[in-house]
Amino acid sequence: MEQYWMPKELDFENLRYCLDNYTTTQLYIREIGSVGGKVKINEKLENNSLDFTKDRSGLHIIIDTNERFTFPVEDYHKGFALAYERIKIKESGIEELISLSNTTDPNDPDLPQPRRSTLRIVLDNHLMEIDFNGKVKLKDHPWLVKPTWKYWTIEQK
Repeated sequence: MEQYWMPKELDFENLRYCLDNYTTTQLYIREIGSVGGKVKINEKLENNSLDFTKDRSGLHIIIDTNERFTFPVEDYHKGFALAYERIKIKESGIEELISLSNTTDPNDPDLPQPRRSTLRIVLDNHLMEIDFNGKVKLKDHPWLVKPTWKYWTIEQK
């Protein structure tokens, strides 16, 4: 999956927009460094609503009005990244996951549309991933760290 970084300062605005405008399908939270172990939440969200609140005590993850996890937001170095799962169908009919570099333009019209978008972040020694159906749209952000390191943000309409 290709992955696009977004400025940390827009994290909670981008998260709010995604939750309000796209269909969530999965929430996954685990301790980092545990490679699939120490999973705190791995829940399909088909008929459930995902929400959050942010206050001085941290980021509170809410599923169907029930608080399920709290990040104190004490150890927080990078902002959210958005990853796309793109599939191409070979001539044989077999589906193949496309692996692209992070320098690929996510809006390239020659690429297949993503089946899934994953918003991910590392907070307080935990990885959080939220999956959405289809493509969460990105647009250029004016930050450019290096010629090959570009920032993006959620396109809001």
